[in-house]
Amino acid sequence: MSPYEPFTPANGYDQRRGEWAAPEQQQWFQERQWDQERQWDLQQQWDQQQQWDQQQQWDQQQQWYPQQPSYQQTYADPVPAATPTSAPAPAPIARTSRGRTVVIALVVALLAVSAWQAFRVEGMIRSSNDLATAVSAEQGRSQELEKQLATVFDPEGIAAAVLPSVFRVRAGDFTGTAFAAGSTDDGRTNLFTNYHVVEETFESGDKSVSLERGNTRIEATIVKVSAGKDLALLRTTREIKGLGVATDDVKPGQQVVVVGAPLGLDDSVTTGVISAYRPDDADGPTIQFDAPINPGNSGGPVVNTSKQVVGIATAKARDAEGIGLAIPIETACDTLGSCGKG
Repeated sequence: MSPYEPFTPANGYDQRRGEWAAPEQQQWFQERQWDQERQWDLQQQWDQQQQWDQQQQWDQQQQWYPQQPSYQQTYADPVPAATPTSAPAPAPIARTSRGRTVVIALVVALLAVSAWQAFRVEGMIRSSNDLATAVSAEQGRSQELEKQLATVFDPEGIAAAVLPSVFRVRAGDFTGTAFAAGSTDDGRTNLFTNYHVVEETFESGDKSVSLERGNTRIEATIVKVSAGKDLALLRTTREIKGLGVATDDVKPGQQVVVVGAPLGLDDSVTTGVISAYRPDDADGPTIQFDAPINPGNSGGPVVNTSKQVVGIATAKARDAEGIGLAIPIETACDTLGSCGKG
């Protein structure tokens, strides 16, 4: 007899003999199958209990958060217990905290920008005030400089401005000087000269004279005279720029330029100063100056540093040097009434 028992499968069936195993083995298999079935029932009960507990927790969560949509979840397999319902609460708090942080940051940025803009505006205002002060100071200095320049004696500049308005006047056999002093409303030009220059022509009944300058020759007419003031008013149809008339008082020491045609030499210029102003002379106020003049300068303008006429050269002292006499321009304007427009 073999010392080994034939192989018996776990289900009690002997393949070799084709028969079931011994009754003891069959009972063991039955007990084992019963235990497995009991364990399966217990597992089913446990799963149902777990599913019921999870459903209870879900119902409580739906009551706590009514805004969330309700739905029912079916669990096919056992799952771990649900996370406590209090866990999701911090999320809105985090979002609110982030929103407040952003708002605070924007407010701080706006305050910083506003402060910077206020600082820039204040700086611009200070700069504008400083600039205005500097401009005002410069204007003051410019005005002072203009006053100083007005006192600078520039014979060349004065002559260049005056000469185009000064002519040699020829009246019969006599010559002298005449200069434009203004114009009429119809475009004609008024000129001043001395009466003694045109006296012979005027007394003869002829009122026509000639204005000469280089190759230019202009016809003019004697329209008014004052023998007592030694003044005569000429008028021409040609338009000529008139010289300005000084309004300030004449004072000794002021520098002047005398323009005329001494001995018939037109466009002649001499310089000097006002020697004296004599308001009480027998023939009326007189200006004394030391600029050299000669026959032919009669009727010529005596001009100051502002290129304005202060007097009309009339005569020089005989047997003396540096003593010339002029009629104040104010006297000529008042007597003949033709300065400027009119």
